[in-house]
Amino acid sequence: MFLRRLRDLREDHDLKQKDVADLLGIQQTVYSRYERGFQNIPLEHLVKLADYYQVSLDYIFERDGKK
Repeated sequence: MFLRRLRDLREDHDLKQKDVADLLGIQQTVYSRYERGFQNIPLEHLVKLADYYQVSLDYIFERDGKK
């Protein structure tokens, strides 16, 4: 599931949920709900994360193994 990929990307960059939440301009609790699948992630947040991690949306959504 792509949520696991988001968590892995965050951890690979040695970031805490709070760090990513700050990047997105949201509260840590909201980002935590994103990662756990309790709240849908807005497309603009997914695009921002893909840009930040320098990966494609296809990579995040596990449609492509190449970053």
